[in-house]
Amino acid sequence: MEKIIECENITHYYGKRLIYENLSFEVQKGKVLGLLGKNGTGKTTIINILNGYLKPRSGVCRLFGEEMEQITPQTKARIGLLLEGHVQHTYFNVQQIERFYSRFFPKWKREAYYELLKKLQVLPTQKLSTMSCGQRSQVALGLLFAQDPDLLILDDFSMGLDPGYRRLFVEYLKEYASSENKTVFLTSHIIQDMEILIDDCMIMDYGRLLLHKPVREIMDRFKRFRFTTPKRLDFSSDKEIWNCERLGNNWELYSFLPFREIEQRLVPYQVTGLREENLSLEDVFIGLTGKY
Repeated sequence: MEKIIECENITHYYGKRLIYENLSFEVQKGKVLGLLGKNGTGKTTIINILNGYLKPRSGVCRLFGEEMEQITPQTKARIGLLLEGHVQHTYFNVQQIERFYSRFFPKWKREAYYELLKKLQVLPTQKLSTMSCGQRSQVALGLLFAQDPDLLILDDFSMGLDPGYRRLFVEYLKEYASSENKTVFLTSHIIQDMEILIDDCMIMDYGRLLLHKPVREIMDRFKRFRFTTPKRLDFSSDKEIWNCERLGNNWELYSFLPFREIEQRLVPYQVTGLREENLSLEDVFIGLTGKY
């Protein structure tokens, strides 16, 4: 399949602080990929690198086969980019900003813009400067749909949207991506939205990529195991056990391993009440990265 995004061996620092070391991943055409990570793990940084706004210490990123530092205007027009929520030019009203942006994109679909804003009850003559944070986010999302891009890159797309508007946008985006075979790369702190929307998931920790897998595979295989033991456990050197934590005599750990394998590893610890629990994507994120 065609690779829309390719990143190879990206290493980047802010001053002396390592953000990534040899980060590599790709996104194939038609996929919706969600990037998850705690604050400061480099989610916005990789989006800036992808778009050529930031040069990494080493490595290369390509969009539609073009390297990040040499993206042509024709390729730029195929990319819809939203950086943490908001459109600029707040002196325009809703109609004026649509006309302004329409001149830069050859496949402009104004009906997509007005259809979304009608559902969100934003008035055509309303100035952006008088809007709330959430309303300006709605305008920005409407402009993205009107561009009809082949690749959407959305950084914290749900910022400022209330639960109803968030769900409406997620449904719009899911339908848009699947029916038009579009590719989407997005981040959000609201992981419940990601679970509904994305095909593949990348989870970042500080300085490294923890995993990059299909969401269905993660949800089917990654489990929480709870049990009781008076003994002290230490699985810090076991690469297949994640975040083993204690509260009194009650313990929990996370793993992709099947129940029988976990049961065998716990035999020396006089464990009782071992049980396996299915997880939401938010639980998976906490299980992989820890609560703090």
